[in-house]
Amino acid sequence: MTELGARLKEARLSKGYSLDDLQEITKIQKRYLSAIEEGNYSIMPGTFYVRAFIKQYAEAVNLSADELLETYKSEVPANKTVESTTTATIQQPQSRRSLSKIPSKGFMDLMPKLVVALFIIIAIVALWVLFQNKADNSKPDNNTETPVTVDTKTPPTTGKNKDNEVAGSKDQDKNDEETTKKEKKQELSKGTLVNDNETTNYTLTGTEEFKIRVEVTGDTWVGVQDENRTEISDRADVYHAADVVEVDAKGKQSVRIRLGAAANAKVFVNDEKLKLAATPSERSTQNIVINFSEKE
Repeated sequence: MTELGARLKEARLSKGYSLDDLQEITKIQKRYLSAIEEGNYSIMPGTFYVRAFIKQYAEAVNLSADELLETYKSEVPANKTVESTTTATIQQPQSRRSLSKIPSKGFMDLMPKLVVALFIIIAIVALWVLFQNKADNSKPDNNTETPVTVDTKTPPTTGKNKDNEVAGSKDQDKNDEETTKKEKKQELSKGTLVNDNETTNYTLTGTEEFKIRVEVTGDTWVGVQDENRTEISDRADVYHAADVVEVDAKGKQSVRIRLGAAANAKVFVNDEKLKLAATPSERSTQNIVINFSEKE
C-alpha cells in the first residue's frame, strides 16, 4: 500500500464509509477504489483515469485533491494521452502537404492540348446553337391561339360567411401567438471558469427543453448528476469512441457533467455545442455545471 492509498483509506474509515458506500457516492467501481488504496494502478482503464479517480475519491472524503496529487506526485503515473494525441494530429497534415507538393509531369504536358480541344468544342457548340435559332425563326407560326376570357363572379357575402371569416381570423391570431412562443430563442451563457480551474459554469434560459448529449471520441469517464448529486445518466463509467451519452434533464435546476478526459468528448445542450473555458490539453479532467432558468 502506498502512502497516498493509506491516507485515502484512513480518511474513508474516519468517515465510516465502506468501499461499497464509496462506490455509491462516487459511482466508481469498487475494484478501482480498492486499487487506488493499494497503489495497484495497472488495472485502471488508462493512466489518465488514475488522477481522475483519485480526485473523486478525495472529494468524497473531504480531502484536497490538488494538494494530495502534488504531495504524492511521485506515486501517481503521469498522463501522456493528450501529448501523444496532439503529436499525431500535428504530424498527419505535414505528411499530406508533402504528398501534395509532388508535381504530375504528364498532366502538365497535356494541359496545352486540353485547352485547345476545349476551345474547339465550345466553338462547334456555339455555331450549332446559332444555326438552330435561325432555322426556328424562319418557320411561320401557324399555331396562334385565341385568348379565352373567363367571367368569374364573386358570390355575395352572407351572414354565415362573415361568421366563418371572423372565426378564421381568430384561429390565425391564435396560431401566430403560438408561433411567436415557439420562436423564443434559447440562450446559453458564456462559460465562466471557477477558482479550481477545472469547473466551468453556464446558464441556460429562453427554453423549456433541457437535453444533454455527450459524444465520445476516445476513452473518457462520463458522469451526469443533478443538483442533489444524484446520477441521472444510465451509468457513470468509462466510455469509448463512438459512444453517446444522452440525458433528458427537463425539470432539473442544475446539471453537473464530469469528464475524465475532456479532450475526448464533445458536450451539447439542446444541440448547441459547449465551448469549454479551460483548454482540455491543460486540464484533462473537467466539470461542466449548467444552471437552468426559464426566465429570459
